[in-house]
Amino acid sequence: MTDEMVDRLEISTAEQFKALGHPLRHRLLFALGQEAATISQLATSLGTAKGNVAHHLGVLRDAGMVRVVETRQVRGGTEQYYRRAAKLFDFTGEGERANTAVTLQAVAAELQSATGRPMLNLRNIRLTETQAEELQARLDEMVHNLVDAGPGEARYGVLVSVYRPQQPEPTHPTDTAQLTPPN
Repeated sequence: MTDEMVDRLEISTAEQFKALGHPLRHRLLFALGQEAATISQLATSLGTAKGNVAHHLGVLRDAGMVRVVETRQVRGGTEQYYRRAAKLFDFTGEGERANTAVTLQAVAAELQSATGRPMLNLRNIRLTETQAEELQARLDEMVHNLVDAGPGEARYGVLVSVYRPQQPEPTHPTDTAQLTPPN
């Protein structure tokens, strides 16, 4: 397959964000992360119907997020191999936050169908802004520096997030002060 992915694709149009509005489309992008695949291969690996995969690939193709990179004649028909348009998708504008919820739905579906015991670790901890920025930078660097082991190896999903949840409003003056234990 000679049609290589570009490094980055900016996701900024309404059509692109709409294309990402369904969890299965995210899962298709996950599955096409490194290798091209046919509709049949994708349907089998994702446990869904070929017609469903074909529809969602068409939406992603129309939005410029996947493309056909090879065709082969098989048993009187034409088999198409699809590949992601880019290794990384950069999100801009208002749609980025809306996309997060759908992405997490797709990851939840991936975790439910995962083999073995997937690691999922959620922790809430108090950090200074500087500590949070340093943690985010280290995790980002660690994930982006991972080197793909090649086509013969199993595909793994890696999800990393550092976020600051909405903080509750103090309802009582002591809520903002450090409480001291009684003597």
